[in-house]
Amino acid sequence: MAGLTEVFFYHLQGRPMEAALPQLLEKCLERGWRCVVQAASPERVDALDQLLWSFDEASFLPHGTDRQPDPARQPILLTTSDSNPNAAAVRFLVEGAVLEGFAGYIRVIHLFDGADPDELDRARAQWRVAKSGGHAVAYWQQSPDGRWQQR
Repeated sequence: MAGLTEVFFYHLQGRPMEAALPQLLEKCLERGWRCVVQAASPERVDALDQLLWSFDEASFLPHGTDRQPDPARQPILLTTSDSNPNAAAVRFLVEGAVLEGFAGYIRVIHLFDGADPDELDRARAQWRVAKSGGHAVAYWQQSPDGRWQQR
């Protein structure tokens, strides 16, 4: 099973995506992994762009959007596309963004709002696709204190 992508599902409950995403991105960068974050709309890309500059007063996450020059140079690239111009090892899918194939990634991470029935249905469908493709899948749920626990 070498070469198969790990597909992780993060079930957002107690905290919004805007609180969870920066922490997960930081962990990826600490491992030396480039990331691409695929959102469902240009407006969400713009909101994430602002978030990653301002989520923490003491730091920021180096990033850019695919509408800016040199997307290939970005450690974190924000996009609505399923392309991978920055050769990311990890792809994040937020707010219902869907990826057809997982090849070429170490990890694909679905962040979904458990209170949104449409996002829940999309996550379940993507789980089935990942499992049927033989990928290693894992489900993570937030505890009451906001920590992630694998289920």
